[in-house]
Amino acid sequence: MKATVYYGIGDVRVENVPDPQIQKPTDAIVRITHACICGSDLWFYQGKDQWQPGWRTGHEWMGIVEEVGSEVRNVKRGDRVLAPFAFSDGACEFCGKNIQTSCVQGGFWGGTNDGGQAEAVRAQFADGTLVKIPDAVENDEAMLKRILPLTDVMATGHHAAVSADVKPGSTVAVIGDGAVGLCGVLAAHRLGAARIIMLGRHENRLAIARKFGATDFVTSRDEPAIQEVQEMTKGGAESVLECVGTESSMKTAIAITRPGGAIGYVGVPHGSETINLSRMFMSNITLRGGVAPARAYIPELLIDVLADKIDPSLVLDLTVDINGVPDGYQAMNDRKAIKVMVSV
Repeated sequence: MKATVYYGIGDVRVENVPDPQIQKPTDAIVRITHACICGSDLWFYQGKDQWQPGWRTGHEWMGIVEEVGSEVRNVKRGDRVLAPFAFSDGACEFCGKNIQTSCVQGGFWGGTNDGGQAEAVRAQFADGTLVKIPDAVENDEAMLKRILPLTDVMATGHHAAVSADVKPGSTVAVIGDGAVGLCGVLAAHRLGAARIIMLGRHENRLAIARKFGATDFVTSRDEPAIQEVQEMTKGGAESVLECVGTESSMKTAIAITRPGGAIGYVGVPHGSETINLSRMFMSNITLRGGVAPARAYIPELLIDVLADKIDPSLVLDLTVDINGVPDGYQAMNDRKAIKVMVSV
């Protein structure tokens, strides 16, 4: 089968690799039909993460079950399924607390595990990980595209909103106009925020943010952006969604949070480890978030997607086939695409 393999900075290749096989009775083999390239994939693509040549790529995917191990009970051959970006056994202490990303036996797709930017994958812990897509929409391509972002970016945006304690009628600021930030806007709107301030610079992305529910826009950065948000809110936003992960974005998040407010941080940290604890302490600002337990959120978000209450598919603005994955990486790296869908 074909799979995407990392070789070095700016170098991902689609190669023929051995077909996946059932290795444990809890495994399933899934033929991938849809996948994505994630903004976080650009970290290793740009050489900012310690990835090794030969590692598989892709952590966002869905497909059709081809084979199941002897202990798999929740899915069967022929089922169309959705996978969160991390696999989990569904049985450990942390899975029981809906923190599946901390599963003691779990892990993440890609790297030394099978990746989702491929024609098939060995799905470990199928019962604890995979979510069946209803038969009624299994051939509805438009609906499947709406569902696909639940594998990561919609769940992550939702995690930011929940962690920032977004409430009906509240004022929210979202930092970052990538797919996660845009989905954070949609999540905040879904949770009833009355005012959503989007901090971003790209007109096409801000247009999507407006469709997702953003009411105000700040296109400056750093200190000018901080001053603008402070002035327009008369003291800061009650909830701030940090969806980038850099030192600048975290500094901005802390500076624009209203006293007593909360920050939901979901941007993968790259240089943001030093934070202004003094302001957080003196202003009673709460910091929550981290890697999103997508498996915990998918069921409720899937209900709203199926009911046409939310449609995160607008973030998928470029589609490639499996052979076009390297071009998809380049398009995202060059900011010519927000998020690439891979139609396998």
